[in-house]
Amino acid sequence: MLLDCLADQPDRLEAEVSSWTSYPGGAPANAACALARLGTPVHFIGALGDDFEGDKLLTVLQSSGVQTAGVQRAALPTRKVYVTRTSAGERTFSSFGGDPPDAFADTHLEAEAIPDALFEGAGFISLGTLMAAYPISGAAIFHALDLADEHFVKVCLDINWRPVFWDAPDRAAPIVLDLIARADVLKVSEEDAEWLGLTSLDAIAERFDQLEAIFLTRGERGCLWQVGSAHGEHPGYRVSTVDTTGAGDTFTAALLHQFNQLSPMKWPGAAPAIVDYASAAAALSTTSPGGIGSTPDDATIRAFLHGQVRAGGPAAF
Repeated sequence: MLLDCLADQPDRLEAEVSSWTSYPGGAPANAACALARLGTPVHFIGALGDDFEGDKLLTVLQSSGVQTAGVQRAALPTRKVYVTRTSAGERTFSSFGGDPPDAFADTHLEAEAIPDALFEGAGFISLGTLMAAYPISGAAIFHALDLADEHFVKVCLDINWRPVFWDAPDRAAPIVLDLIARADVLKVSEEDAEWLGLTSLDAIAERFDQLEAIFLTRGERGCLWQVGSAHGEHPGYRVSTVDTTGAGDTFTAALLHQFNQLSPMKWPGAAPAIVDYASAAAALSTTSPGGIGSTPDDATIRAFLHGQVRAGGPAAF
């Protein structure tokens, strides 16, 4: 979990920005808070700094309804990431304010301190790839995957490739591919898939035949999906976008909220409605700034879907 420092002035390089507004964020935390807001019980596993910012983020998790028994504290600063943006709401992860990427508390999530009890009776573990960039937190991620295997917990992986988090980005692809091989549900953007040499939904499904569900997001062209033997395309929803931060995390959370209510045997038949729900959730999350504070609740999503005519405009993933 981290603080997204969003540029107050759009369409500027980092050095040209005169002020920033910080928002609680980080993909796993965004997804956890979105799941809690949708009504799914959720624990967060991660490391925060033993500092004011860490205290603030812990309070955000707790006030959002997220259980925090899996939160560790480290004697390092809580991460701040500086994010520039365009007038259309598209953002770029620019820097860590001059600090190296491994100088923050989130890189010190310790495997042996992850409570085994969190996996007992859990439906999913949802994770990204960024903390695999660092030795200590990377070992913790693979330990968590081992715990998921032991407790028959399904794994959802969101690639969420961000080169700025890696001191040597060229070593990332093999690690990320290893993570995909451990997943049951995969969400990946078209750009990230191409970076990994996965040129299509079929290519992903053929290489990783253990995957039960794949969601390939394509920006303004919406997403392609495959769930079991079912497959399709969703064009996305047109909304007045302010900030796309956390939209993909909201999409993932909405998918898991729906999947967690069904047995896997029912996933393929329910997939079109599930993708529609997740697409609406992601679109709605872009209508206000920040990741965590912008996530819609279930009633808001259903009201939007009830009155919405699919426009086929820019999708918000």
